[in-house]
Amino acid sequence: METITPFNPTSFLFEIHEQVARITLNRPERLNALTFKVYQELSEVFAGLQTREDVRVVVISGAGRAFCSGGDVREIIPELLGKDVATLTQYNRMTESLVLNIRKLGKPVLAAVNGIAAGAGAALALACDFRIASETAAFAFLFTQVGLAAADMGVCYFLAKVVGLGRATEWMMLAKKVTAAEAYQAGLVNAVVAPEKFEAEVEEWVGRLKAAPPLALTVTKEILNQALSADLETAVQVEIYGQTLCMQSMDFQEAHRAAQEKRKPVFTGK
Repeated sequence: METITPFNPTSFLFEIHEQVARITLNRPERLNALTFKVYQELSEVFAGLQTREDVRVVVISGAGRAFCSGGDVREIIPELLGKDVATLTQYNRMTESLVLNIRKLGKPVLAAVNGIAAGAGAALALACDFRIASETAAFAFLFTQVGLAAADMGVCYFLAKVVGLGRATEWMMLAKKVTAAEAYQAGLVNAVVAPEKFEAEVEEWVGRLKAAPPLALTVTKEILNQALSADLETAVQVEIYGQTLCMQSMDFQEAHRAAQEKRKPVFTGK
């Protein structure tokens, strides 16, 4: 029986329609800066989506002219100054849990980066599986500008693997602003399009992901997560397990039938 996890976030927009969960950061007057509540509710939603069989793809975007400008310095920094180790550790665990829940989610997550993605916003986009950027978008890992390590919210783990150690070191230590074109050249984003074509491009990617076999995508993401820190032998063993699982699926059989019948396959995730 399908398990339905209820959602009622109040700090951002959220809807599920036609197998797509859409999260829209909705503080345009603050360039969609993250508050304590936004962090918490985002983490809870990504964790809860794991059990939603009616969702195949997750899209996160920002309202207005920004994707996400990072943590809201007006709310967060004053609350952290002078706090003890236990309080600061609890805060950092909360922000890191958001990244972990995105990576643990066995569904593709696409970041639609329409504008600036800075600090925690850049880290949020980096944790997603795909990043589609408007030509007006930019990325900046700004943590060092406020006296913090740029190794935050999984950035130390992912960025060097995505763009290489040299670029990652420069971008992180110098808080360099990276244009959409530079991000694409470095491999940080999957596509860059003109603003007037941005929404259509995002929907094209969503359609391709919805049409793909869900179980195969879930297993692929899990193997990629494990392979990021595994040696070759371990990575191959994980691939063997995952591929064996997929070969037992109805989707694998459906792909074969569809090819024989010269039609598009209809995947169910079974």
